[in-house]
Amino acid sequence: MSVQRAGLPKVSFLRERSPWADDLIAAHVRKIRRARDCNFSFTALKDSSELGQNQNKMTKTMRAVQYSGYGGGAAGLKHVEIPVPVVKKDYVLIRVEAVSINPHDWKIQDGYVRHVLPPRFPHTPGTDVAGEVVGLGLGVTTFSLGDKVVSCLGTSGGGLAEYALAHISTTAKRPLGVTAIEGACLGDAAFSALQSVRDWAGVPLNGRKLKVPPNILITDASGAVGTFAVQLAKLGGAHVTATCCEAKHLELVKSLGADEVLDSKTPGGESLESPSGKKYDTVIQCGEYLPFAHIKPQLSPTGKVIDLTPSPKSMLSSAASLASFSKQKCIPFMPSANTTDYYFLFSLMQQKKLKTIVDSEFLLEQAEKAWAASIAGHATGKIVVKCTKCS
Repeated sequence: MSVQRAGLPKVSFLRERSPWADDLIAAHVRKIRRARDCNFSFTALKDSSELGQNQNKMTKTMRAVQYSGYGGGAAGLKHVEIPVPVVKKDYVLIRVEAVSINPHDWKIQDGYVRHVLPPRFPHTPGTDVAGEVVGLGLGVTTFSLGDKVVSCLGTSGGGLAEYALAHISTTAKRPLGVTAIEGACLGDAAFSALQSVRDWAGVPLNGRKLKVPPNILITDASGAVGTFAVQLAKLGGAHVTATCCEAKHLELVKSLGADEVLDSKTPGGESLESPSGKKYDTVIQCGEYLPFAHIKPQLSPTGKVIDLTPSPKSMLSSAASLASFSKQKCIPFMPSANTTDYYFLFSLMQQKKLKTIVDSEFLLEQAEKAWAASIAGHATGKIVVKCTKCS
């Protein structure tokens, strides 16, 4: 088959192809390749530019707080000047505005999990941060420079510093109306409360009503996890009994929605017995270790203990309960950081259905005081360190 148009050479599409056609096709291919290469070069340039544009403008070093070995408590913390982390693939670089202190931060320093998660020394602690994105790693398309975000940094830590690297899978954009300090208070504590109440205690938080409200006991309810757990359990329609280790916290916990509040230093509080005589379907154990045998008499026939502070003793209790024929169980639990739960918590905060309780705020240069306050164990809600200017 051949085609010939006026003024043009004859071109055969099946058997023959003239040199004129070959030149035309070759020129077209070169044009496409040049366009593709230009586009690739522009994209690569854009990525590399975004990767380092702000870091090139920023100082190369930052203030941070580290420890260089196990033990030492607050006295083991050192203020250092170290290089700003270099952003990498699937990570964002955050200018840290605020970071909250969790018990696992100083427990890692004490060596509680040295056989499972040994940190590399020197180690910069701090997991739950809020701040501003100032650098984008390759492959990051869900965030932009200047985004206000929160992130759970995981066991690698890094939050007690002016800048930190955050993986995009555990980083969420902070909505208007949620401050940096409020955002830093979420993370581990809020995830623990939400997932234990919703996923393990079976309390619906989607508006569905249960015919029979579950009876839930929350221990150490004035702490970081407890203050969230009381609000969420009550929001889902549960009957909530709570314990507090200090009488001054009773009114606060009542104001968060608890139906019954026990002073754990009184005989009734020590026994965990509900003033209304109810047996607990779920006990959310937020505080120090309590033997399963001590809690068991207050459980319903199918009641369970969700242990949010697992220890070797509680792990043995859990193994024994799971191996027995009893329907009463002790279950150790560790939360899972994820953006879906971050955004769910944000929505509750924006609807004024959930609030953060802040015990105290410190500057980065006062990190030792924040650390010591957390170790002392008397905080009401969260302890926060402000690393840079907060928004």
